[in-house]
Amino acid sequence: MKTNKAPVHFTDNYLIAPTNPVTVNLIGAGGTGSQVLTALTRINHSLVALGHPGLFVRTFDDDIITKANMGRQLFAASEVGSCKSVALTNRVNRFFGSNWKAIPDKISVNTRELCGNITISCVDTVKGRFDIAKLLQSTSKSYHRDRSIYWMDFGNSQHTGQVILSTTGKVEQPASKKYKTINKLPLVTDEFKSLLEDTQEDDLPSCSLAEALVKQDLFINTTLAALGASLLWSLFREGMVSYRGFFLNLKDFRIQPIPVA
Repeated sequence: MKTNKAPVHFTDNYLIAPTNPVTVNLIGAGGTGSQVLTALTRINHSLVALGHPGLFVRTFDDDIITKANMGRQLFAASEVGSCKSVALTNRVNRFFGSNWKAIPDKISVNTRELCGNITISCVDTVKGRFDIAKLLQSTSKSYHRDRSIYWMDFGNSQHTGQVILSTTGKVEQPASKKYKTINKLPLVTDEFKSLLEDTQEDDLPSCSLAEALVKQDLFINTTLAALGASLLWSLFREGMVSYRGFFLNLKDFRIQPIPVA
């Protein structure tokens, strides 16, 4: 009797058994990015404890911390006036004894340091996502140890959000009698191109925490970061994923997973 195989994506072998720490580029250190960076420290610590080389994270963001960022984002009063990426990276380095790097600059098509195994984007602009896609596709064919393999994109509005995991090229899959293996996960900029291009953006900074909470609810970023980090952890720990992301509605506590297909 013929049965349908469940579709899965097996993690690129280099992430499972790398010769050096897996390079991660985190783009954006605001509401979601600050939470994601904290989650990455926990993933790194756990991987090292399991005998894995761990992660090396570079955080890109040139924004300056204001009083409006306190509360919804992970910043203290003593950090107001500092660069977000620098403040966060210094903090996690002191806490965990790591040597991660802050890059206080905007990401652009000219940013050559973007070459890394995993890119995590927590950006507010459509242009930023298309710039990232262009750069990642240009580095995915490299055989350098920092070649681009995965892209995880976070996005949200006040009460809703999504996380989409993509591959920047085809990832070699093992032969399997049990599963239907999927070697390529579509880029968010390809799959949702029309939706992104029709998005109305509001890049104006908030002047107070109260104003910021009108744009994004207090725990939307925290929830997205935790769920997205869980998906990333599955890539390492399970060596395979059946889902490549999800849509979240925090208003009525609904999560709609996106299956690998």
